[in-house]
Amino acid sequence: MHIAENKVQEAQKKFPELKAANPKLTCHLIGHLQTNKVKDTLKVCDLIQSVDSLKLAQEIDKQAEKLGRAADILVQVKTSGEEQKFGTDPAEALALVAEIAKLKRIRILGLMTMAPFVDDKNIVRACFKQLREIRDAAAKKFQGLPNVKMQYLSMGMTEDFEIALEEGSNMIRIGRAIFA
Repeated sequence: MHIAENKVQEAQKKFPELKAANPKLTCHLIGHLQTNKVKDTLKVCDLIQSVDSLKLAQEIDKQAEKLGRAADILVQVKTSGEEQKFGTDPAEALALVAEIAKLKRIRILGLMTMAPFVDDKNIVRACFKQLREIRDAAAKKFQGLPNVKMQYLSMGMTEDFEIALEEGSNMIRIGRAIFA
């Protein structure tokens, strides 16, 4: 079972107790991560889905080294083009994966994106399709690297998860539909 939080502070409050009750629980950070919060994040999260820069990945690698562990991540790609969203530019995604793959404590398990909140389903589909295509290219390009798996395509939320699944998502975020 997987559970996620947007903010490190919320993860710190909730995840330790939840993991104590269910040791097989996998805890994810899905919100934007600042470098000064990496150490705290690695103490409570099993997967960071929002790595969008080499600088952030380098800090994760550094803190993982100090903790004596590996860090599992997804690279966040901004397929929506929206200014307010985080993520690497789609044109830079493969180059970022290549640079992060050089770090010794990081395992890249896939990619993540968020579609815009719009009524036009074609726009949403295009965002998800683009991420799938980037993932497919990355899987081919980095095949054989032990720390690049491309097993997860994290995209789709309560409003658009059906389209995400149609476009190949194997990790969706259902929050409001459950907790609202």
